[in-house]
Amino acid sequence: MSKIRLQAYLASCGLGSRRGCEVLISQGRVKVDGVPAALGQSVQDGQHVELDGKVVKPQEKMRYLLLNKPPGFVSTMADDKNRPIAASLLAATVPERVYNVGRLDQWSSGILFFTNDGSLAKVLIHPSGEVDKEYRVVTDLPIPDNFASAFSKGISVEGKTYKAKEVRRIDEKEAVVVLVEGKNREIRRVLAHFGLRALSLRRVRLGPLVLGDLPEGSYRELTAVEVDSLRRYSSNQGTLV
Repeated sequence: MSKIRLQAYLASCGLGSRRGCEVLISQGRVKVDGVPAALGQSVQDGQHVELDGKVVKPQEKMRYLLLNKPPGFVSTMADDKNRPIAASLLAATVPERVYNVGRLDQWSSGILFFTNDGSLAKVLIHPSGEVDKEYRVVTDLPIPDNFASAFSKGISVEGKTYKAKEVRRIDEKEAVVVLVEGKNREIRRVLAHFGLRALSLRRVRLGPLVLGDLPEGSYRELTAVEVDSLRRYSSNQGTLV
């Protein structure tokens, strides 16, 4: 390869966005030919690049994977409590180093998207992208009549405001909730405010991606059409290109 900025090289290795890779360099975690790297540095063929002491190389194949995460798995890449990790469900059959884009709490299930495309991941997680996330929730007690209207207008719980883009009650104990921002445990906190508990909370759509009949614990590759639609997906306020 001709000379390339180090942060671009690291991004091509699937280590995140270029900006994220600049942070890795500034933290002193990257070495080139055994010497700590500097911001703005370039690399070329034959040079030895390491992150945290491990050699990194560009990934030839971009991967776009949709996992149906089962309840009980955490969506971090490592866990100091030794809880099962969602990424481990891919490890045996996916040699590339992929990362989940966004998270699901431990006891929620459904769509978790993995990729090594750092530029796409950056856009998906940025608030301006406003990617819809659709959930199906089953509760332990009947859902109050005012639940949908209150959640849609915005409701304050313990000093934080939670607002859904759309809420539809399907029957007395089941509803569809569409979020855009998706704060930590948002649906569960709002349910608790109404004296409810989620017996099942499943993410069934992420932007244009739908879960369909993919079994829990299984994953599939996105089609070229799905990858393109994910790049081009637009919500009311944001656009992915």
